[in-house]
Amino acid sequence: METLIRRVGQSPVAIRVVPFVLFVLPLFLQGELGPGSPFWIYTVRTLVGVGLIWWMRPLVRELRWACSWEGVIAGVVVFVVWVGLDPFVPSLGEILGFLGLGSGQSVAASDPGWNPFAIYGDGSALAWFFIGVRVLGSTFVVPPLEEVFYRSFLYRYVVRQDFLAMPLGEFRWTSFVLVSAVFGLAHHEWLAGILCGAAYQGLVVRKGRLGDAVTAHAITNFLLGLWVVGRGAWNFW
Repeated sequence: METLIRRVGQSPVAIRVVPFVLFVLPLFLQGELGPGSPFWIYTVRTLVGVGLIWWMRPLVRELRWACSWEGVIAGVVVFVVWVGLDPFVPSLGEILGFLGLGSGQSVAASDPGWNPFAIYGDGSALAWFFIGVRVLGSTFVVPPLEEVFYRSFLYRYVVRQDFLAMPLGEFRWTSFVLVSAVFGLAHHEWLAGILCGAAYQGLVVRKGRLGDAVTAHAITNFLLGLWVVGRGAWNFW
C-alpha cells in the first residue's frame, strides 16, 4: 500500500485524478445502505476528502487558494444563475426520462432531496450536524478536489498529454467547451453547471492560476448551502 501511495504521488496524472475518483466513488452507495445512508456517507466522504487534500497539497503546486474581486463576483453570479435557472430548465433526469432513458422525474418530484430533517425530524441535533457537514464539505472540500481535476488536469490534458507544460492561462476553445460540458453534465442542473464550469475555467485562464476558481467555487457552494437550508430547497442537494 505504501508503495502504491508513493507511485500515485509521483505521477502528475494520478495525483490529480485518483483523489477525485476516490472522493466520487462513495456517491454510488448513497441510498443503498438505508434511508439515512446519504448523510453518513457524505460525512465519511468529507473526512476522506480532507485527508486527500492534505495528501495532495504538497504534490500539486497549483492547489493554492487565492482571492480576487473577479473570483468573488464569479462565485456570487454563478450562485444567482444556479438558483435562477432552476424553474425554467428541465433537469438532466427529466431530459433522460423524455428520451426514454430514465424515470422522467425531477429530483424534487421523486424524493425530498438531501434533507436530513425528513429522516431524523425537525429540529434534530443530528440533522443539523449533517447539514453543517454538508455546508462545510461543499465549501472547503469539494472545490479544491473538483478544480484540480477539471480545470487543472482535464482542461490541459485534452490539449496535450504532457499537460504540465501547458500554462493554466492558455485558452483553447475545444478544451474550454468540452470540459465545461462535462462538468455541467455531472450535475442535475446541467445548464447551470455548464455555465458554472465556463465561469470557473474563464477565471483560471484570466488569472493564470487555479486559486481564484477554487475560491469562486467555494463561495457559490456556500451561498447555495445557505439557500437550501433557508428556503428548504433540498432538491439542490
